[in-house]
Amino acid sequence: MSNQKSSLFFNGLLLGSAIGTAIGLLIAPRTGKKTRQLVKKSASAIPELVTDLSSSFKFRTDHLSDSATNSLEEILERLKQAIAAGLEASQKEREILSPTTTKNSEVSVEISKKEGIERSN
Repeated sequence: MSNQKSSLFFNGLLLGSAIGTAIGLLIAPRTGKKTRQLVKKSASAIPELVTDLSSSFKFRTDHLSDSATNSLEEILERLKQAIAAGLEASQKEREILSPTTTKNSEVSVEISKKEGIERSN
């Protein structure tokens, strides 16, 4: 994260320097011919600056894309593990409760039979 911030700062510094140089050349008290020569030299450096900035931007977007993909894969793997653990815990709980439920059902049936006998008497 700090690497990204320093990279953004560096790119901003380069762009600010280029803009500052261009404005300084236009405002400087020089003859028109000298100013035009300096502007021409500065303008010839702009394509290289743009190429550097676009390469840096492409590198950063590729890095971000890879990072997001890796994060997504990690999240999906943890989600799969959590689901598997939940299913396993649910199955164990069913196994524990199954005999209890059967016993409760048997008791309920016996109580119902006794109540039915008592009601009929």
